[in-house]
Amino acid sequence: MYREVSKLIMFGDTNPDCILYQFSDIFRSFDAWKTMDEADPAQATKKAQIKSQLIRDIYTQLKRLMIVATDYGFDENLWHNYLTFYLVTNENPFSITCEKVGANEGSVNHFAKNDFRAFLALFNYDFSEIEQALGIDCFSQISNYRSIAKKELMYNKNVSEKIIALSRRLEAAADENAFFDCVTGFYKDYGVGMFGLNKAFRIKSRSDGDIEFVPINNMDKVMLDDLIGYEIQKKKLVDNTKAFVEGRKANNVLLFGDSGTGKSTSIKAIVNEFYPQGLRMIEIYKHQFKDLSNVIARIKNRNYRFIIYMDDLSFEEFEVEYKFLKAVIEGGVETKPDNILIYATSNRRHLIKETWSDRNDMEVDNGMHRSDTMEEKLSLVHRFGVTINYSKPSQKEYFHIVIQLARKEGITEEAMSDEELRAEANKWELSHGGISGRTARQFVNYLAGQLK
Repeated sequence: MYREVSKLIMFGDTNPDCILYQFSDIFRSFDAWKTMDEADPAQATKKAQIKSQLIRDIYTQLKRLMIVATDYGFDENLWHNYLTFYLVTNENPFSITCEKVGANEGSVNHFAKNDFRAFLALFNYDFSEIEQALGIDCFSQISNYRSIAKKELMYNKNVSEKIIALSRRLEAAADENAFFDCVTGFYKDYGVGMFGLNKAFRIKSRSDGDIEFVPINNMDKVMLDDLIGYEIQKKKLVDNTKAFVEGRKANNVLLFGDSGTGKSTSIKAIVNEFYPQGLRMIEIYKHQFKDLSNVIARIKNRNYRFIIYMDDLSFEEFEVEYKFLKAVIEGGVETKPDNILIYATSNRRHLIKETWSDRNDMEVDNGMHRSDTMEEKLSLVHRFGVTINYSKPSQKEYFHIVIQLARKEGITEEAMSDEELRAEANKWELSHGGISGRTARQFVNYLAGQLK
């Protein structure tokens, strides 16, 4: 195995702690172990010790392999699933180029096919020798693995289905050319690395000052049809996002208004709606604004459209993080890439808390206010080209939302009529924060739990 791994060019030079490289080292030690002379008592004792260590090392990596399998719902041939997972998550010049423009006739294909020849050998690797020599059967077991996890309950179901489907095609590949076509086709269709497999991400700062992207595997599956009402607001958001994913001009968006009206839900639904067209979301918190430049540098050359999402955005008087945001949106020396937009939600129309003291240096001229302090604060919201207001629904709209959600949830008219729903919804909102879409959803969730 280590001989095949050592041949890797484009897909080599990776983290030496990864499972593939650890297994490679184990098989190198195994080959050295086989040459030891058991006739020599000292050698025989050492050989027995090394055998025990080899078995422990194999089981350690096997456990890591099963952790990956559990996380992603892999089954059937776990070794093939893992090699496929390695291929689709390995970001290198070849895979990223295939993501952007597909496979072409470049010279790099020669090196890629060299690697795929090695991977084909790894796919077909015969583990029987090491199993017989060490008295183990673990490799045979993982070649026909049955996962105990229910796929429909897994957060990574979408990822596992893609990996397993590609793994089956690679198993059937006759040579490195067929292998090449399968892998490059996947890169073109889905991309490479975590961005190709997941919809949404958070960022995490590392000790070296860099950042890493952390996939959000349990993202809400809400769609735009699940948000009752707010048709005008949804249309503005859809029109802007559609233009963005189609490569046309689009604006940063601020969704502001009353709490519980569906601002955050709308953005999650937009990501779910346009995910197949290459839309991805990166959620960033206020304290991470200093990392915005690093985030943009990491994603600006990828073949995806990214929404940088900021939920419940607002700033107090003493907070200066909004200056980082202003520079990134518009005003810095570097132009914001075309594949990035900022979508934010806020309960404040102007994002930054205003005080009466801001008006102390006010001048009035033909009805126009000029204040350096106010202009400083208002200039942030003016950098959002589209602002969408989500206001609290009227009582009639609230009842309509409740009824529609209840019917979607399977609460039939036989179980509760429209009149009964209105009466109970009215009682609920009086003791649960007033009229809003969120209150309606909470009420319907309560009803569904009680009735079922």
